[in-house]
Amino acid sequence: MGRQRPPKNAASEPEAPAKGPVAGTFRTDTGTAELIPDGDNPNGWLLMLNGVQSSHVDLADPLRLDFEYMRWIMALVQDRWAAGEKLRTLSLGGAACSMPRYLVAAYPNSRNVVVEIDGALASYVRDWFDLPRAPLLKIRVGEAREVTESLTEASRDLIIRDVFAGSKTPHALTTAEFTAAARKVLAPGGVYVVNCGDAPSLSTARREASTIAAAFEHTVIIADPPMLKGRRSGNIIIAGSDVPLGDGASLPRTLLGGAMPAQLWDDAKVRQFGRSALILTDAQPD
Repeated sequence: MGRQRPPKNAASEPEAPAKGPVAGTFRTDTGTAELIPDGDNPNGWLLMLNGVQSSHVDLADPLRLDFEYMRWIMALVQDRWAAGEKLRTLSLGGAACSMPRYLVAAYPNSRNVVVEIDGALASYVRDWFDLPRAPLLKIRVGEAREVTESLTEASRDLIIRDVFAGSKTPHALTTAEFTAAARKVLAPGGVYVVNCGDAPSLSTARREASTIAAAFEHTVIIADPPMLKGRRSGNIIIAGSDVPLGDGASLPRTLLGGAMPAQLWDDAKVRQFGRSALILTDAQPD
């Protein structure tokens, strides 16, 4: 994830955690990681990065996702691909690898690469959560854009962008130029999914929707109604592909059945939502 380095005297935490999850706060290359036991689940752990909730892991059940936006993304994935298909996935932003763990469990024939900028965090997470090993799940330490642009054309079926520096995704990972690079890496029929964090103004989501709609023939948005109506801050999932997404009844029904029911906006509604917003570019600040 695109986190910034703290001052050298900003941390006085233990140097490294033990094998297996241990409650505490630990130094990472980009700040601090705090591991908190889930009081409602003896197998659950919450990971905080620089004071912000980042991931939740259930050690006994990789198919359990506590964060709603992750469930929405996986619902979209499972609507697009049947269980057992040989997916090649790229997750930009690793944290606790909650979604890659899910993908390994749901798609045992998949090959999953996670890009995480913080090498210390990547090492800790492997020790804490006993992650599947390569080739099922490989963590590549590096900057998300640099790694994406280095990959072979048409080499991935799914790209998930879930990268934040504080509450915002780094601008370089939102632009038309980066989106074009991601599309180039996708195989035909592949899907590009982003987790967009936004305020009630929805100005960031509109620009991201405009940018992704300009790059892909088909788009969808997933979010809960209060978020889509601009009543709160939160997460909006935007996806693009060269094939239709969520065009049957199954995905909308699945999204409505969660603890936080979500809506699915089709391509026409996504384009209307982003129509008046400027496309994000490398040359233009966000």
